[in-house]
Amino acid sequence: MLFAFSVAPTSTADDSASMSRAVADAVRVVRESGLPHETTSMFTTIEGEWDEVMPVIRAATDAVLAVSPRVSLVLKADLRPGRSGELRGKVERVERHLAGGEVDDDEGRS
Repeated sequence: MLFAFSVAPTSTADDSASMSRAVADAVRVVRESGLPHETTSMFTTIEGEWDEVMPVIRAATDAVLAVSPRVSLVLKADLRPGRSGELRGKVERVERHLAGGEVDDDEGRS
């Protein structure tokens, strides 16, 4: 299962309104979890089961709450039990379609 989330303070002490330090604290939590993950400019995606991922998202949110009295959390999930390797697999299948290749959408079944 894939869980994409974005967590950020609603206010910062920085005059530039930069949130990068608080976001880095959240990403550090994700990296230390050991779960497969990817961070982009807008979201961090983690792959794992509910009981593995949700405590990580909560800890990442708590890391941002440590520097801001109010935090915004956006969460999106792709729940497909029985699948693994989808963090990369979904993108690889799209790339193969774009290249004109045949794609077996059952790939990634564990």
